[in-house]
Amino acid sequence: MTAIRRLRKAAALTQSALAEAAGTSQPTIAAYEAEKKSPTLGTVDRLARAAGLEATVVFHPPMTREERRSLALHETIADRLRNDPVAVLGRARATLARMQSVVAPGSQPLREWSVLLDRPVPAIMEILTDPSPWARELRHVTPFAGVLSAEERTKVLRAFAEAETEGRRG
Repeated sequence: MTAIRRLRKAAALTQSALAEAAGTSQPTIAAYEAEKKSPTLGTVDRLARAAGLEATVVFHPPMTREERRSLALHETIADRLRNDPVAVLGRARATLARMQSVVAPGSQPLREWSVLLDRPVPAIMEILTDPSPWARELRHVTPFAGVLSAEERTKVLRAFAEAETEGRRG
């Protein structure tokens, strides 16, 4: 997910609403999200302020292919969580309980998930879609396994593979 799309999702805005607030056009926002155009840091800051957010620059190691795949799956899970939080969180809590029953007591990532699953839905969605190293580590032991059907996972992974292929060509 591009920085502009993450910004827009965090602010719960449509492309049109963000464009209007920032004094630009919806096609421009769409081009940023599709990576057809690259906004300057000044533009990112202006878009963030228009959305009532603050832009910061963070540097971390690039994601591996496995981490990018995991992020793609978790972005879809985050959408599902937004649309059906009761069912998704119920499934995640049940999965976490099973994981805790077979893993050595005191597993740090599982303790963190236990706390995170009690946070508000937007905060959980942020962790699911965060590219930071800490969130990457958490996604390695995700309690959200099983939220997506096999067909949904396949669809996400195919789209991911196609995007990766396009990225290498472009």
